[in-house]
Amino acid sequence: MRFTSEQRLDDGVLEREFILGEIPGILWTPDSASASAPASPILLSPPPVGLRRAYPRLVGRARHAARDGFATATIELPGNGDRPRLPGTEQAVAELRRALQVGEPVSDETIDALILPLVDKAVPEWQTVLDALLALPEIGGPVGYSGGVISIGTRLAVVEPRIAAAVLFAGSFIPRVIFEEARQVTIPLHVLLQWDDEGNDRQAALDLFDAFGTKEKTLNANMGGHTGVPQFAGDAAAQFFARHLR
Repeated sequence: MRFTSEQRLDDGVLEREFILGEIPGILWTPDSASASAPASPILLSPPPVGLRRAYPRLVGRARHAARDGFATATIELPGNGDRPRLPGTEQAVAELRRALQVGEPVSDETIDALILPLVDKAVPEWQTVLDALLALPEIGGPVGYSGGVISIGTRLAVVEPRIAAAVLFAGSFIPRVIFEEARQVTIPLHVLLQWDDEGNDRQAALDLFDAFGTKEKTLNANMGGHTGVPQFAGDAAAQFFARHLR
């Protein structure tokens, strides 16, 4: 992990951009003056819109987590930003837009072609980044995951034993295989669902929540669109991490 820039935010949080192989990302750590021990990391997986566009929301969540003593890290997802596009996704996006424009259901084949290549590449990248994070002296302890593209979080919860708890954001299309993988999830989950999310298959999100195999899962559903998550819902997610990562 090579750090390429560094700045201290006005609340003392240290923000460092990094590159790890072909993976760009950002690490936020609490003010060193208030950190008496290595900080548990929370992996902030962004929506697939590129880090520049997602940055304002991500840095807000990072600063909130730092106040609770947690470090956070995010990466540019495969196929996003300046990274090479994933094979087949442009055709899948075109078919998705066509179906939505004419009011047709989005086919399982289109959802698989759109989401699975991203999941297949992003999950091992997150594991590589986690290896590098836990090698830093200022990072240590139980790991959390928080983010969009709920299929990425679902698979990580299955294959990555270092993740102790996860906050998942409903609101992306879900491949059929992810429903089967969800039955293998055993860690505590806190799922955020915006009831009026544009283009989101609400029933699919509810079905996925039902499929999760964990005995501790909470669904926090609120009225509003995709970016309208209320502050108190974010506070509840922060309290969830405070319970499980300390």
